[in-house]
Amino acid sequence: MSRNLAIITARGGSKRIPRKNIKEFCGKPILCYSIKAALDAGVFDEVMVSTDDKEIAEIAKAAGASVPFFRSEQTANDYASTDDVIMEVITEYQKRGKEFDAFCCIYPTAPFLTGERLKEAMALLTTADSVMPIVPFSYPPQRGLIIGENGLVARQFPEYATARSQDLPKVYHDCGQFYACRTKPFLDAGTTDVENLVPLILSEMEVQDIDTLEDWEIAEIKYRRLFNE
Repeated sequence: MSRNLAIITARGGSKRIPRKNIKEFCGKPILCYSIKAALDAGVFDEVMVSTDDKEIAEIAKAAGASVPFFRSEQTANDYASTDDVIMEVITEYQKRGKEFDAFCCIYPTAPFLTGERLKEAMALLTTADSVMPIVPFSYPPQRGLIIGENGLVARQFPEYATARSQDLPKVYHDCGQFYACRTKPFLDAGTTDVENLVPLILSEMEVQDIDTLEDWEIAEIKYRRLFNE
């Protein structure tokens, strides 16, 4: 039987929204929503939080996650990638004699994520090596505009200037919520963007970038609407 690990990445530093990963969201630290989703999924042998911060670690443990070790300085800086953090976590577990067949790396600011979605993603790993949640752009990016150095508006892709929106291929973007992956392909490639990568398509109501305080307010409005709170 497959052994699965949930890795929730929650470092202490945050430039745009201070203490973002434990800032109160609709009544509780936003990190707690990701932990609850992972626990509710019922498919993980361990739900751990990778952090460099003692306060975050205490909140994580109180919410039901484990913090078996702290993140290194190398993966706690502004330049470390998500893949770097995953690699460190898996390697550290291996040093401790723990092996996992698959993992799901979950972002700490994903309050719309549910256990059912995580369970669905992990089930896809029976035939795929990696799963990425994606959502379609609400407006065709092929019809996008740019402002040139002269200050004037120009079409980024003028060849699509007269194309009807419904005739353009649908383009998606990463939801920024989680990545599920089998461990061996990840270790071989050093990334979750492996060749056998399949999508999990989400609706716009399940997705919200939270990079600014304005994003945060919009996310709380959407959350209360979605979950009737």
